[in-house]
Amino acid sequence: MGIAESKRVGIWIRVSTEDQARGESPEHHERRARYYAEAKGWNVVEVYHLEGVSGKAVMDHPEATRMVADIQAGRITGLIFSKLARLARSTRELLDFSDLFRDAGADLISLQESIDTTTPAGRLFYTMIAAMAQWEREEIAERVAVSVPIRAKLGKPLGGAAPFGYRWDGQELKVDTKEAPVRKLMYELFALHKRKKTVARLLNEQGHRTRNGSKFSDTTVDRLLRDPTAKGLRRANYTSSTDNKKAWKLKPESDWIHHPVEAVVSEELWLACNAFLDTQRTARKRVAKRPVHLFAGFIECACGGKMYVPSNMPKYVCYSCRNKMPIDAMEDIFREQIRHFSFSSDEIAGYLDQADAAVHEKIALLKSLQSESRKLATETEKLYSLYQSDNISKEAFGGRFFSLDERRKQLDEEMPRLEAQIDVMKISRLSREEMMQGAETLYERWPSLPTEEKRGIVESITEQITIGDGDVDISLLYLPQPFQKKGLERDSLAMNPQGFMAAIRRKLAG
Repeated sequence: MGIAESKRVGIWIRVSTEDQARGESPEHHERRARYYAEAKGWNVVEVYHLEGVSGKAVMDHPEATRMVADIQAGRITGLIFSKLARLARSTRELLDFSDLFRDAGADLISLQESIDTTTPAGRLFYTMIAAMAQWEREEIAERVAVSVPIRAKLGKPLGGAAPFGYRWDGQELKVDTKEAPVRKLMYELFALHKRKKTVARLLNEQGHRTRNGSKFSDTTVDRLLRDPTAKGLRRANYTSSTDNKKAWKLKPESDWIHHPVEAVVSEELWLACNAFLDTQRTARKRVAKRPVHLFAGFIECACGGKMYVPSNMPKYVCYSCRNKMPIDAMEDIFREQIRHFSFSSDEIAGYLDQADAAVHEKIALLKSLQSESRKLATETEKLYSLYQSDNISKEAFGGRFFSLDERRKQLDEEMPRLEAQIDVMKISRLSREEMMQGAETLYERWPSLPTEEKRGIVESITEQITIGDGDVDISLLYLPQPFQKKGLERDSLAMNPQGFMAAIRRKLAG
C-alpha cells in the first residue's frame, strides 16, 4: 500500500514524571509508536506533544485542540498512544475522546492495553466505553428521577425555562406581562382560523417573536396550544428524556402533578382549541414505519438474483426464480453459524499457542535488552567516576565511553522497535481470541438482543448470504489467520450440523 493510500495516523506523546524516571523519554514513546505504525503499513502525519501536562484535564490543551480538529477534518484517521492513562486520566474525558473518535469514524490505538479499534476485538473497546457512558448516564438519571417527583409535589422548579407567557419569580411561576398577551392572541387566532400555520404566519406578520427572537412555527404553536399552563394548571413530572437528547416522552398520567397558576385564557377557550387539535390528529393518517429486515442487502439467491421481503409475505424471495427463505428460519441459521464459528478447532488452538510462544520469546528478548541497557548505564557511571577521580586517562576514557555510548544508542533504537513488534503480536492475537469468545457469548445472547442491535451485528460481520436449493452459505468477514494463509480468505462453511438442516427443511416446506 502506498503512502497516498495508507491510513493516516497521529502520535500522542504525554510522558509522566514516573515514566521519565524509568528512562522512558518522549522520544522513546514516539519511536515505539512509529514502529507500530510502520508494522501496520500506516503513515504518521502528525505528532502531538504534551510533555509535562497533567492528565487531570487535557481536552483544552492547544495540542489536544489541534488533534481534535485534525480528527474532525479527516487529516488523521487514528491516534496511537502508549496507554489510556496517557491519553486522559479523567474517565469523563476518556468517554468524551471515545465519543469524538467514534463519531468521526476514527480509531484509537493504546499500545499498553493492546487496544486497536481497527481490529474486531479492538472495536469492542468502543462498545465497552459506550456501556460505561450509558451506565453513568443511567446512574445520574436515576438520581434525578428520584428527586423530580418530590420537587414537583413541593411546587419547585424542575429546571428549564418557564413556559412562554410566564416567568419564574423565585420558586413561583407568574404571568409575564409582555408575553402573556401574545400567548392569549395565539388561542384566539386558532379558534378563528383553525390552522396552526396560519396562526404562526399571522403572529410573525404582526411582529411577534418567540422568547429567543425566532419566528413562530406551526410546531411551536401546537406545543403552546397544548400546554395547560395557559388555562391555569401547570403540569410537572409529566415527561421523561429518551436516548435522543433532544427528544422526550410523556409519563403515565398517574405520575403527573398539577399546580394552580394564574391563567391567561379561559378554560372554555383552551378546551375548544384542544378539542379541535384532537380532531385534526385523529383524522390525520400516519404512514407506517417500514420494517428493516435483519439480512436485507446481504441475501442473494444461488441463481445470482437478489432476495427481498415482500410486504405481504414473511419470506425472503428471489424475483428471478421464486426461491424463498422464511425470515425466522434465516435468523435461526445465522445464529447457528455464529455458534459454529465459536467452536475452537485443534488447529486454531495450536495457532494461538504458537502466537503465545512467539510473544513470550519477544518479551524475553526485550527484557534481555532492558537488562543490558541498565548494565551499560551502570558501567558508564562507573567509568565517569574513574575519570573524575583521575584513575583513568583521557584517551582510555574516551575510547571506552564512545564504545558504551554507541551500544546505548543501538539499544535505544532497538527496544522501542521490539516493543512495537510485541504490541502488534499481542493486539493481533487478542483480536482473534476475543472474536471467538465474543461469538460464543453472542450466540447465547442473540434471542434477547433488540432488532437494531442484531442488524448492526449482521452489518459488521457479514459479507454475503447465498440461498440455494435446501442449503444456505454464509460468508463472514472475519476468520483467524491460519485459515487465511491456506487460501480461505473468509469463513464460508456450509451450515449443516446434524439435525439442524432437517429442522430448516421443515420450515422451508411450511
